[in-house]
Amino acid sequence: MEHDEIIQIIQAFPAVTAAGMKYGDQIEIRSEADHVCNLLVFLKSQGFEHLSNITCVDWILEKRFDVTYNIWSYSRKIHAVVKIGLSRDNPRMATIYPLWPQARVYEQEIHEMFGIVFEGNPDMGPLFLHNWQDLPPLRKDFDTREYSRKMYGFLEEEAGL
Repeated sequence: MEHDEIIQIIQAFPAVTAAGMKYGDQIEIRSEADHVCNLLVFLKSQGFEHLSNITCVDWILEKRFDVTYNIWSYSRKIHAVVKIGLSRDNPRMATIYPLWPQARVYEQEIHEMFGIVFEGNPDMGPLFLHNWQDLPPLRKDFDTREYSRKMYGFLEEEAGL
């Protein structure tokens, strides 16, 4: 099956808001958070059997996060990037842990670093930031200078660094 054919199949899926070739062997797909599980189940049934990773980007001016699922089809030799737009206000979405168990840790890390809750994930506890008492550190509204001043009492300039 050619790339054009798989894109047509993906575009016909109701949850897809946009789909197209981004680079040589990479499809970019956009959908809403409410449909992520159905969309990923569908893509897995179409041969995208490997979850490579899950990432997140904070688009503070647009007031949204993009949660990005990178999945691979060994049979088609094509990579799909599935982007889910999510409001920065009380960000929540369903886990995909039952579909790909390795998603548990990716979701746990995104929760810790951005504050997104993945409903149904069995472990939303900290991976790295035990006893963390501030905004998640990869959010664009997290002020590293203010955090350093609050925690350590000085800034780099004041320390001569």
